[in-house]
Amino acid sequence: MNKPAKGAPQGRRRYPSKRKPTGNRPDRRADRRMRISPGADPQLKAVFSGIGIPRDKPFKPDRFQTEAVAVMAESDCLVTAPTGAGKTWIAVQTIRRTFERGGRAWYASPLKALTNSKLIEFSEIFGPENLGILTGDRKENPDAPIIVGTTEILRNQLYDAMHQGISLNTDLVVLDEAHFLGDEERGVVWEETMIYLPPRIPLLMLSATVGNADAIADWLTTIRGRPCRVVAETQRPVPLYPMVLHPSGTLLPLTVKGGRGARKLHKRVESLIGDKKQPEPPRRGGLPPFGDILRVLKTYDLLPAIFFLKSRSDCDAALNLCHGAVPLTDERKAQIANRVRTLTESSPHLAQHRQRIHLEQAGVGAHHSGHLPGWKLVIERLMSEGLLTAVFATSTVAAGVNFPARTMVFFNSDRFNGTEFIPLDATQLHQMTGRAGRRGMDKIGFGLAVPGRYMDLRLVARLLASRPGKVVSRIRINFSMVLNLLLSHTPAQIEELLKRSFATWLLITKAEDSRQKSRMADVHEVLWEDFLRHLDFLKETGFVNSDDRLTDDGLWASQLRVDQPLIVAECLRQGLLPDGDAAQMAGVFACMVNERETDDRMEGRLVPNRLKKTVTRIQKKLTGFARHMQSRGFDVRQFYLRPAAMTHAWASGYPWENVIKEYGMAEGNLAMLMMRTADNLRHAANLVDVFPEAAATAREAIGLIMKEPVVEGTDEGEEDL
Repeated sequence: MNKPAKGAPQGRRRYPSKRKPTGNRPDRRADRRMRISPGADPQLKAVFSGIGIPRDKPFKPDRFQTEAVAVMAESDCLVTAPTGAGKTWIAVQTIRRTFERGGRAWYASPLKALTNSKLIEFSEIFGPENLGILTGDRKENPDAPIIVGTTEILRNQLYDAMHQGISLNTDLVVLDEAHFLGDEERGVVWEETMIYLPPRIPLLMLSATVGNADAIADWLTTIRGRPCRVVAETQRPVPLYPMVLHPSGTLLPLTVKGGRGARKLHKRVESLIGDKKQPEPPRRGGLPPFGDILRVLKTYDLLPAIFFLKSRSDCDAALNLCHGAVPLTDERKAQIANRVRTLTESSPHLAQHRQRIHLEQAGVGAHHSGHLPGWKLVIERLMSEGLLTAVFATSTVAAGVNFPARTMVFFNSDRFNGTEFIPLDATQLHQMTGRAGRRGMDKIGFGLAVPGRYMDLRLVARLLASRPGKVVSRIRINFSMVLNLLLSHTPAQIEELLKRSFATWLLITKAEDSRQKSRMADVHEVLWEDFLRHLDFLKETGFVNSDDRLTDDGLWASQLRVDQPLIVAECLRQGLLPDGDAAQMAGVFACMVNERETDDRMEGRLVPNRLKKTVTRIQKKLTGFARHMQSRGFDVRQFYLRPAAMTHAWASGYPWENVIKEYGMAEGNLAMLMMRTADNLRHAANLVDVFPEAAATAREAIGLIMKEPVVEGTDEGEEDL
């Protein structure tokens, strides 16, 4: 591990650890010191006596649930409530009311996995014939009265409706995970959706607790001319009790009552912090003693548990340390094995997964982005069905995946943001601890902090007592937005749209007097100037004419709703794409969706000469266009051969296991590359009237890469969006 910077606050580090685990074989000398004995502070006796399964009783909705349903009868509604509080029930009742009146509903979520689970859940409620799904890789029953899909697809449908001069064909929109409005990368899609949605369509937003819900509701009331009310629930459905694991194995309360009802750190926790070298449980092979920790949790009936770890490799390595810690009965082993067999019967690859033995013999699994979506779904199903003892996961589990546990265990009070490690904020920690305590299955949930080099216990105590942070606007201008708005708006009309942004509204409302408000009203000028910069470039390159209207090229380019629409468009205009060679087409598009720098040093045999020549030719032909973009201040991603070569190999029939081994990429990352490449190919495949050969090749390429194990039991490639 890297040493913290001198003077840096406890729990913060500047760079990710480059130290690799030394293996799973424990140091025998250290092993004698590693035996930790289960123990609990006397103050926990009363707390632990509350552990158990709540008495089964008829479901009765909470006050906030019935209030939100009533509010939706007359206005928009923003529901904020902790994870697991029952927000989906509100959506179901609101959709039911619309459906029974003969109306249509659109349910949008940020994740394909969450969308797929809602399809299953809603089909059981409303009947599968009444449900359709629209994501980047699934289009089924699109004319159904109830649609579930990703927010990007909903935004794209709003673009099309504005272009055609019609209203979106729905009578209700539900935005799940509405706090994604503040997501740095995707928040712009949520904000666009809220701005473009016609006021006649009621809007129900479901969100984790946020610090400025009233501001969001006031903004929406202002721009939509339709009241938006906040219905807030701050109480968790299952109370959370925070604890600390002393290195000896003793469980301690994180805080205790102090003077005047305030909470203060437990004295033994204080003593841990006071040590110059904060003690932590001895490590096995560079990892915490997960088996010993599981034994402690088992002793006090605190399982199942989710362990949040800093890296994917740690999650995988942790499984080896769990065997024998919490022995499974033969009956439970058989139950897990039968369920795994059922869940993987359509996929030979998943059925032979190397981590299957950990599920069936130890009842533990790993869940992170390095695994295939199908395998992550297996873990989610087993955990949600109560069959697993523990799951070791990265922070991706904290958002959008529904498998809570009795206890959430975490080792770091910081997170890696892609550049450096920074301290957690209240919203992030609340989202992680939101998985602790299963509604209807637990009377109490537990959050367990394990002391260590990167754990700031004071920060954890402060965050748990803090309100979640405020959502900020993430709206930004991009070429896809400009092209699509110009389909149906003049620049003057677009300027008015930009004035309706959440960023502009927030700054105006902060102004204290009318003179200041007048100055603040010009804040939209930042967005407007950026719009004009994009518009000027589109004029210079022939996508927009001098009358600010889309040219023929601009019309078809507007349908390329991808990350780099102009690069793809320029390839099409110059005829640079390898029409007629679907495997090469897939490889070229993989270059255009790859976002990360990559090591392009590979054995020559791994890069077919024809593919290398094609990519090199495209780069050379695009040089002038790319330099023009860069001269106007726009970023252009570099093409890398490695993603092109591995995608080409997979599309050409190279075995999945060989692609993983030869090109050195985690299969979850490779699957994500294939899915993003397919998403981009679909947009090119839709241009059949303009570029028939390229469109046909793109469609064929989709079929070559979207196959098992990238997708499980899904018929891909023949529908377009």
